Amino acid sequence: MSNEHHEHKLPFWQKYLFSTDHKTIGIQYGVTSLSFLLFGFFLMMLMRWQLAYPEQAIPFIGKFFGEDRAPGGVMVPTFYNELGAMHGTIMVFLGVVPMGVGCFGNLIVPLQLGAPDMAFPKLNMASYWVFLVGGLTMLVSFFLPGGAANSGWTAYPPLANFATIGQTVWILGMVFLITSSLLGAVNFLTTIIQLRAEGLTFMRLPFFVWGQLITSLLLLLAFPPLEAAGILQLMDRVAHTSFFLPSGLLVSGQPLEVSGGGSVLLWQHLFWFLGHPEVYVILLPAIGIVTEILANNIRKPLWGYKTMVYSVIFLGFMSFIVWAHHMYLTGMGTAISAFFQATTMIISIPSVIVLTCLAISLWGGSIRFNIPMLFTLAFIPMFAMGGLTGLPLGLAAPDVYLHDTYYVIGHFHYVVAPGVIFALFAGIYYWFPKFTGRKMNDLLGHLHFWPTLVLMNCIFFPMLLQGLAGVSRRLYDGGATYAHAQGVLHMNEFVSISAWILGLAQIPFILNLLWSMVKPKNVDSDNPWQSTTLEWQTPTPPGHGNFKELPVVYRGPYEYSVPGASEDFTPQNIKDIK
Repeated sequence: MSNEHHEHKLPFWQKYLFSTDHKTIGIQYGVTSLSFLLFGFFLMMLMRWQLAYPEQAIPFIGKFFGEDRAPGGVMVPTFYNELGAMHGTIMVFLGVVPMGVGCFGNLIVPLQLGAPDMAFPKLNMASYWVFLVGGLTMLVSFFLPGGAANSGWTAYPPLANFATIGQTVWILGMVFLITSSLLGAVNFLTTIIQLRAEGLTFMRLPFFVWGQLITSLLLLLAFPPLEAAGILQLMDRVAHTSFFLPSGLLVSGQPLEVSGGGSVLLWQHLFWFLGHPEVYVILLPAIGIVTEILANNIRKPLWGYKTMVYSVIFLGFMSFIVWAHHMYLTGMGTAISAFFQATTMIISIPSVIVLTCLAISLWGGSIRFNIPMLFTLAFIPMFAMGGLTGLPLGLAAPDVYLHDTYYVIGHFHYVVAPGVIFALFAGIYYWFPKFTGRKMNDLLGHLHFWPTLVLMNCIFFPMLLQGLAGVSRRLYDGGATYAHAQGVLHMNEFVSISAWILGLAQIPFILNLLWSMVKPKNVDSDNPWQSTTLEWQTPTPPGHGNFKELPVVYRGPYEYSVPGASEDFTPQNIKDIK
């Protein structure tokens, strides 16, 4: 089927702004989410100043935050809480998730399926614009009286019920973001199930597509409870209901005049019912990315493909019955704690299986150590470190001690920062040539990778030690007046300096990205990595409709070094390997 009749001129606003082309929408998601990640990183650097040098004026920019937030440039506790709540929200809901799903999912999934576009192009466009509105709503809250939300990124009541107007705007922003994710999830599920090329059975799907399929199921099933909870909390704030407000509550020593009867724990259950599937919403696209890159750069078939597929299916199912391991300290009883301990240990098994398959795949491979592969190889031990440090938190007894300490921060960030974000960087370096016709500069790539790898560990490993010492993660002065923190207080300055240098280490990446966009095209092939999956069988960059002729698939996704083949890679759409 030729798609020449689709090649028609569109006005600028329809081609680049309100586009229904999945590739343009993917780029919109990518640019927007990278911008939010950069802003969220900036908020973290402000927090690290306060932790390293409490009660000292923020240099250069402290005076711009106003007397209510930083009198004399010195950060007040409420401003620190504001930064903490918004850093977590922005990095997870505005950065990592839209990058992994909205950007890479939109760019790659239709191409790997052999599809001309997503199933519902206009719904796809709506998903991005609802996401953007939600993100801008979050940013606007910084300029409201009292500032942005300051009740933590989990927004626990009753504290969140009495916070400033920024908390109300936070809820509205979350409603937009959740709606965007639901629109995207329906679209991805329909596209993957209905628009696969002829011959592309489920067991011939690239593992990246499997990751996006399970992710979309998690989004579709786990986000509605949080959206419902957000609306209920909004009603508590603006309509004076008491869904999350118990009877007999005192505020500033005075009885609260509400009907009561609500449950503060109900919010926690609804939030974490989303919160743990959300971990795999973050992880599965990242694992999909590193699987594609690893398979391409070992030049041999991926070991245990079907085992990995069954593992992530089981992982998706199990993610819905582990949420209350975040709630051991709520006094839910030993029997129910034992259940969630058991499911938490069980859910670690499929993750170990996937990592084991990736590690075994390396054995005997002719490994190419390019920039995408370096980030991929770094992802494996960093993600393993995150998973391993999570096991004590899944058991009720050690969690009593470690809960709400810096150990939790170190564990979660090992999963998301040197884990997931490494995978996102790998994906950018890997697929950049397909959509621009240009490879990114290797020297700048090395200048980006090696300092980032070292500094990530300099930041998060000391946090594990601080947490083991019992230091609470919510101390705005870093523990300067906290007895448990005195033995590890010196680490705050080391971690903060490492974080600021990490910010500088991203400059080579930003320069590389911008410079590579405008330099002359230097890719002389539609398939510069000599890959087997369908996205590399399109023109570079893919035009409207993606494929000149819709492909037919004859084999699995990772047919490398096939005996008897003339090349060491055999694309899925090549019928004869001779």
